[in-house]
Amino acid sequence: MATEQGLESSSLLTGVMDDSRRELVQRVATADRDANRDIYDALENE
Repeated sequence: MATEQGLESSSLLTGVMDDSRRELVQRVATADRDANRDIYDALENE
């Protein structure tokens, strides 16, 4: 059975993992945009 402290630790860990995942997704998206800038520019100007 989970204790209240265990639930708080789990919630904190989940929050940290969510933040890390969000940051990673943003970095990958930025790298993709930078690597494919010409394609994004062409689509924007279409």
